[in-house]
Amino acid sequence: MTPDPWLRAALDYLPTWIAHQMRQSGQPGCLLAVAHRGQVVLEQAFASADLSTAEAMTPRHRFRVASHSKSLTAAGVMRLREKGRLSLDAPIGRHLEGLHPEIAALTLAQLLSHSGGITRDGTVQDAFADRRSFASRAELLADLAEGPRIPPGTRFKYSNHGFALAALVVEAVTGTPWADWIRQEVMEPFGLSETFPDCPLPPGTPFARGHTGRMPLGRRLVIPGDNTAHAIAPAGGVVSTAADMARFYAQLSPDAAESPLSVASRREMVRRQWRNPHASFEMWYGLGIMSGTLAGGLEWFGHTGRLQGYVSRTAVLPAFDIAVSVMVNGIDALTELWADGALNILRCFAQRGAPAERLKDWMGRWWTVWGAVDLLPAGERVLVATPSLFNPVMDAAEIEATGDEGRVVLATGYAGHGEPARLIRDAEGRVAAVELGSMRMVPEAELSAELAARYGG
Repeated sequence: MTPDPWLRAALDYLPTWIAHQMRQSGQPGCLLAVAHRGQVVLEQAFASADLSTAEAMTPRHRFRVASHSKSLTAAGVMRLREKGRLSLDAPIGRHLEGLHPEIAALTLAQLLSHSGGITRDGTVQDAFADRRSFASRAELLADLAEGPRIPPGTRFKYSNHGFALAALVVEAVTGTPWADWIRQEVMEPFGLSETFPDCPLPPGTPFARGHTGRMPLGRRLVIPGDNTAHAIAPAGGVVSTAADMARFYAQLSPDAAESPLSVASRREMVRRQWRNPHASFEMWYGLGIMSGTLAGGLEWFGHTGRLQGYVSRTAVLPAFDIAVSVMVNGIDALTELWADGALNILRCFAQRGAPAERLKDWMGRWWTVWGAVDLLPAGERVLVATPSLFNPVMDAAEIEATGDEGRVVLATGYAGHGEPARLIRDAEGRVAAVELGSMRMVPEAELSAELAARYGG
């Protein structure tokens, strides 16, 4: 599939921006994938899969995608519902015996939307701090014996135990272990050939190791990451690649051309049911699906994943039939912000169109002592993007250019509105520097030599 011209331009820029973010933040490694109209059109790997061995990351390395698992579990439940094998609204006690009465009265809809009021991670949460194994089935049921923590149906209250309980309902209905069922009902129908229900993985499978943050030791340590999630696997145990996750979530869009799920089921999954309370940024939850709104009003849906050593986010922009998945094997990564930045870059090109051919010489990264600036032609103008920002095109100044001369025709009050811009060429006719107002911007190597000469070192 040949990407549309606007998309090709966005895909050319995205890896350069992620590479800058990686370098700036010192993360171990990263996977990036983009799907358009259900087809993966970009996948790229950055840096290291294991700092202790210097193993290079590849797009085939598997990650612990953590809570992305919830979306897979919810999709499988919806497939069973379509087959008439279970109801979202029936009490789960109809399928499981011995539960606390208030737990037995909960529905699958409440479990999948995190509105059942039950414990998040049980009485001992140290499994997520890597101090103990994840809960077994017996430990899970023991944690639930006390009943809900708050009255059901009163607010959004995230619960890994809730999705683990939903999987027990599935096992009771199908007579099949969750790991086998999720392969049959979700991974195979959705074409997720690089996805596994849990660790351990088959021998020889490339696997990215997790890493601690740089604090408190001042350096990163390797987190093996290959522990079994046991009963919590339906909530957080899945192992996958960025390409598979982009492919999966693209098929959950109600507007997707092809999907193993009906349009009605997909709409129900992504429908906003519960707002995240007591949060500065508005975010919603449906059935195994997070959702929100980008600045400018575009809606997205997807999920975040966090497991010790790994952070990931996959998000879909239905308006442009785009899915983005970003995975980092460092526990302190701000992957959610990187995914939002990627969506904003894609939106920018989708709305402005492919860059005009006459602006091709204006493309590039230029440096001053203040850092890097990306000149980014989009449509008929050149954007002055800032790659160090989580959204590099946010409030970007805009240049109108003819040949090597231009002028800033739109900028914030602090950003040189109305100032001239100019390309400076060397003796061979290549662009060697850029003047923007009173600032001369040069290639990184030139600035590095300049700073060393001026300040020493």
